[in-house]
Amino acid sequence: MSFDPDQFYSLFCVCCSLPALCRGRTDGSMCFSWAPVFPQEVADQLMHTMAAKGLLNDTTVGIFRDGGTLRLRRATVRRCPLSPNAFLLALCPHRLQELDASWASGGLTGAAIVSGLASNPECRSSLQRLSLDGLRLDWESLVEDAGTRVGFSSLRGLRTLKLANTDLSDAALADVCSLPHLESLDISCSGVSNLSPLLDCKNTLRHLIAHRLQRLHMAPSGLTFVLRQLDALRHLDFSEDHVAEDDGSGEDVNEAVRQLLEGGPDLLPSLVSLDISGQKKISEAAVRTFVETRGGLVFLGLLATGTSTCDILSTKKNLKVTGAANEDQVCEALRRYRDRQCFVREALVHLYNLIADTDKPRPDILKLVLAAMQSHRSSLHVHVIATACVFSLTTQDLAEAMPLSLLGAAVAQLLHAMKTFPNHQQVQKNCLLALCSEHILQEVPFDKYSAATLVINWLSSHEDATLQRMAVAVICLLVSKLSAEETAQFSGDVSIMKQLLAIVQQKAMVGALDSSLKFALTALWNLTDEMPSAGRSFIECRGLELYQEVLESYYGEPSIQQKILGLLNNLAEVQELQPDLLDEDLLEHVLSLLQDTQLDMEVRYFAGGILAQLASRPQAWTLSDELLGTILGQLHAAIPTWTPIGREMVSYRSFQPFCPLLQSSQPPGVQLWAVWAIHLVCSHNTSHYCSMLEKEGVAELLKSLSAGPNTHPDPKGLADSILRMLDEHQSRSRTFSRQPEPRNS
Repeated sequence: MSFDPDQFYSLFCVCCSLPALCRGRTDGSMCFSWAPVFPQEVADQLMHTMAAKGLLNDTTVGIFRDGGTLRLRRATVRRCPLSPNAFLLALCPHRLQELDASWASGGLTGAAIVSGLASNPECRSSLQRLSLDGLRLDWESLVEDAGTRVGFSSLRGLRTLKLANTDLSDAALADVCSLPHLESLDISCSGVSNLSPLLDCKNTLRHLIAHRLQRLHMAPSGLTFVLRQLDALRHLDFSEDHVAEDDGSGEDVNEAVRQLLEGGPDLLPSLVSLDISGQKKISEAAVRTFVETRGGLVFLGLLATGTSTCDILSTKKNLKVTGAANEDQVCEALRRYRDRQCFVREALVHLYNLIADTDKPRPDILKLVLAAMQSHRSSLHVHVIATACVFSLTTQDLAEAMPLSLLGAAVAQLLHAMKTFPNHQQVQKNCLLALCSEHILQEVPFDKYSAATLVINWLSSHEDATLQRMAVAVICLLVSKLSAEETAQFSGDVSIMKQLLAIVQQKAMVGALDSSLKFALTALWNLTDEMPSAGRSFIECRGLELYQEVLESYYGEPSIQQKILGLLNNLAEVQELQPDLLDEDLLEHVLSLLQDTQLDMEVRYFAGGILAQLASRPQAWTLSDELLGTILGQLHAAIPTWTPIGREMVSYRSFQPFCPLLQSSQPPGVQLWAVWAIHLVCSHNTSHYCSMLEKEGVAELLKSLSAGPNTHPDPKGLADSILRMLDEHQSRSRTFSRQPEPRNS
């Protein structure tokens, strides 16, 4: 089936719009209100898309009852919840060539599927491929049809049949083997005890997959007798789960495998592919003999046999091998054994050892690891190793060389692992290590709100210091990428505010100066940026008292002071929160920071911002007039001494908080801080912030300030400088827009 991305998107839209496109039948199923005749391949792809998106069920499968509009050939209900009746009505009238019903639920059994398909005479001859992996066959419930017992043998056109992980019995196997065109058969992990029925299809059977037949009871000689007559067989899989408890049931198969390896080319003369991974007591000598006598061999499965280092294997350039000897063997194992947990786990262990010190980006290997995680979403054993592999493959600069879509898939699997195994420390550590990447968290597209919520909720129930540090770092970076709406929703959860403040308090109590404290302070700073509701939550959670204590106790730590003052700036910008900041001790301390010329520029800048915002509303001032006068005087005295900063130390979503400070009625010290701040960011990112000046009407305020007869020369000078930058920006924009478009020569 070919793949057309545009067509897939259209089908996805149809899937999402089914309720609007359909009406209901009396039995509750859907049918299209109106629809054109779908091309047959498109009908197949529609069903595959619905199944893959988890949208196929008793209700929605009803659209396929209309065989005139939707004609199916290659159908799938894999892992879909369907009842036998819904299956009978929707799928059985079609002239199917392929059907995948593996792991279907809703009461659908193998017997119901076979009897339903056999009820359509066309299906009896047209169906060539049938997959029933993971189903209860319920073989005994099959009834007779006009005196003939219905069974697999009724589907005379079958060439490929998959019955892995089923209750397949010896009687059912005998029925299967009577199929006249059977070429490929998978009976792995089934209830079969005797393989003698295979003799009935010895002339047609080309592929036999018999992984882990626990109930097989045949003497090695009897098993070898059967194999010796399968002259058409090209692929044989007699692999074994090496991790499972050994109950002795595999001894006979193991001996038969040994005889096969040493039996020469007359035994299974057409064989070009053999999988014996997991089989014990296999010697390198036997493997060497087998390879030497099979010139046409293209595949040999040797994972977990201890023989994949056999020297002869490296001399066969066209031979693919699954094993642990090198990267090629391990990757081949991950490709071939995607659905076999025991081998995936084994291959991942060896892969981790191979890539532990890799310094080259390997998107090909990352894809294999993610596929393994996707196939075994509930397996702790797989995820412990797989998450460690993801970290090794995306660490440092390696992630930057990976496609963003692939990294997005990796993040999705990591978040699923964190959610699925919340109490497994190693899985959580691996996931947080991988996620704690600025490139991944800043550049990769994924649902950052859900990720931040997941990590903060996990953090609330875990106290490990190492994991806490990584979790807080991840939260900090995620919060900085949330939209305004997402930030409002996230910060609206009081428990999140309390959790972050608790980390600050915990670290401050012992005087710690580590990344957990810094990341928690940064996250709180970002959460309160132009978020009045978050600021109110911060105050109600007694954050203001805590921050005042931390500000005083970390006086000599500019990195801490800057983050605390940045948040207090956010609060000071909100008029309804300003009364909470009018505390004499707090403001005198902030004033001392403004005045201290030994402190970093960032600290003095944010201290000035707090004071300027609070001093801009004298009508709301509740402290002494003397303090207000001192603040205004010190603002005007300090700011002209500030030297330009050669880096962008702050960013703003909007200039709206500056508008009240630019009014002509404001004191010069207040105006001066506002224009100095605007000049600072415009100098470093002229295009972005000049556009913001125009869009938000701040340019007009600056013009009024510059033209005002009573404007002090200090703020006027900076306002004029900003307006010149704006004029130059507008001139460049006009010049660019007038440039002629290039012509085709």
